[in-house]
Amino acid sequence: MRLLLTLVVMTIGSAAMYVIPVVLPTVQAEFGVARADASLPYTAMMIGFGLGGIWMGRLADRHGVMWPLLIGAVGLSCGFLAAGRADSIEAFSLWHGLLLGFFGSSASFAPLLADTSLWFVRRRGIAVAVCASGNYVAGTIWPPIVQHFVADQGWRATYLGMAAFCAFSLPLLAQFLRARPPALQAQPAALQRGAAPGQRPFGLSLNQAQVLLCIAGTACCVAMAMPQVHIVAYCADLGFGAARGAQMLSLMLGLGIVSRLASGAICDRIGGLRTLLLGSSLQGVALLLFLPFDGMVSLYVISGLFGLFQGGIVPSYAIIVREHFPPAQAGARVGTVMMFTLFGMALGGWMSGKVFDLTGSYHAAFVNGVAWNLLNLSIAGFLLWRTLGPRLGPARPA
Repeated sequence: MRLLLTLVVMTIGSAAMYVIPVVLPTVQAEFGVARADASLPYTAMMIGFGLGGIWMGRLADRHGVMWPLLIGAVGLSCGFLAAGRADSIEAFSLWHGLLLGFFGSSASFAPLLADTSLWFVRRRGIAVAVCASGNYVAGTIWPPIVQHFVADQGWRATYLGMAAFCAFSLPLLAQFLRARPPALQAQPAALQRGAAPGQRPFGLSLNQAQVLLCIAGTACCVAMAMPQVHIVAYCADLGFGAARGAQMLSLMLGLGIVSRLASGAICDRIGGLRTLLLGSSLQGVALLLFLPFDGMVSLYVISGLFGLFQGGIVPSYAIIVREHFPPAQAGARVGTVMMFTLFGMALGGWMSGKVFDLTGSYHAAFVNGVAWNLLNLSIAGFLLWRTLGPRLGPARPA
């Protein structure tokens, strides 16, 4: 029941991530700005989302997830309200970064992933995958809903409606998640406060391992952002219309749910690090397929494949942290890694728009995504090699 409630909360809390790609062409036309400038609200929100995740994770470590969720409810409702009344792209970007990102969606992502990892042991991978699927459930249901209301009522009225919905639903659901994880109660006090003596994930210090995971998270999500942020605009440029692009985004993220659940089951068998390496490899293949094919049918197929291939990447970081770092630090460390994944999404969203403005085409942006994906692959491969070294023990910790 808790896992089901967590799934619903993440679905609602992640809505802001998927409203911006749908309204991007409309906002660009209304404010009269370039594509890169129109991408700034998404970039600002992702930066705020990531930075807020560290703070929200620390808050959840100390007081449980209910309080971050209550703060997030206020941030989302106020953020949608303020952004819906913005009169410039700068103000629109500010409210997305500060309210919708830092005080809003950040509360329903990293803290919930870390919290869920502490409630399960034998089926931890699939449980975290179910929780993380809320992010893609949001990406499946919100784009067509938002596109309908934007076409019928305008984007400003749509934002006001989202504000009212978040203000009503999230505080109510947060009350059911007040209990603290049993994993913290089962750990000795010394282990809760910090690392076990001599604990060296991947044969590295805790901070060195954290830095490498953060770089890997940034790289994979720069690559991931290209299709997710720009598929609607890409389809509009090709003459297929924004509605087709919204459908492709919905398909991409809907199949991402399947990917996340399958990756969770795989993760329970082979561990988080190998799951990361597998997902990153498949994501690179999907990105390469965007280069030679730009027909409407082929884009539907490739969008579906991209969703199937990359859905399990981000949740695998939460499992890696849970497997290799102290349980009482889960919220803060997962929040830090998630901050860099979201920074990667922010950078990738802006960078793809900038490359488009410079070249007049998305072809170079897809090439850029492939290059960043190769960086992620190299780090994941290096960490796996470190775990397989003769002095470092088995790949999966006991």
